[in-house]
Amino acid sequence: MKTCLLVCDHVLPAFEPINGDYPEMFQKLFPELELEPYFVCDGFFPEIEGYDQFICTGSKFSVYDDEGWIVELLRFIRNVAHTDKKFVGVCFGHQAIAHALGGETSPAGVGWNIGVHTFEIEQFQRWMLPELPSYNILMLCQDQVQSLPPKGEVLAHSAECPIGMFHIDQQFLGIQGHPEFSKTYNQALYTSRIDRIGQEKVMAADESLKMNVDQELFETWIIQFLKS
Repeated sequence: MKTCLLVCDHVLPAFEPINGDYPEMFQKLFPELELEPYFVCDGFFPEIEGYDQFICTGSKFSVYDDEGWIVELLRFIRNVAHTDKKFVGVCFGHQAIAHALGGETSPAGVGWNIGVHTFEIEQFQRWMLPELPSYNILMLCQDQVQSLPPKGEVLAHSAECPIGMFHIDQQFLGIQGHPEFSKTYNQALYTSRIDRIGQEKVMAADESLKMNVDQELFETWIIQFLKS
């Protein structure tokens, strides 16, 4: 199976020594996949016919920003929807799926979500093995999916993020969170944005880093989704 990684941002040079750029982070998360990265944020898009499945990364941009490459990415997602190819979106990618296919993404009323967050499973799917009632994931976002596209179903939620994970027809999977991040990278990013996020939230996020994150669980779930 040929897997294309749609890269929607660059890691800032100051932070690259932590975990590399996005392709390195995702390749480490999915060692069994041979990811072929396309930096769509720089205008480089693959041919849909050339790949069996797609993974779309996070980004500092918002899916409603008036950027040419974002418009093209949303069109790309709509074109994938006319195929039987799998598509997984992480954070910005999760929001892009919803935004492209008839849902809505906008700034969250709760503001920034950073650090480790716990999500409750709302409904299970056959690829969600091992079966758990909840999971922990690193977050760094201020936008959220507010409404789902037709046929979209919520799979997990939290009090501060009602649409934490969703799927559409077993073809699209969206995850609001960053299974590819390390705690060190997450902390470096949100600390660098303390003026925008606020001291109180940063302190709470630092405390949350004492919790475990379910990185291996997401590696397993996503791989099983792609194979299902």
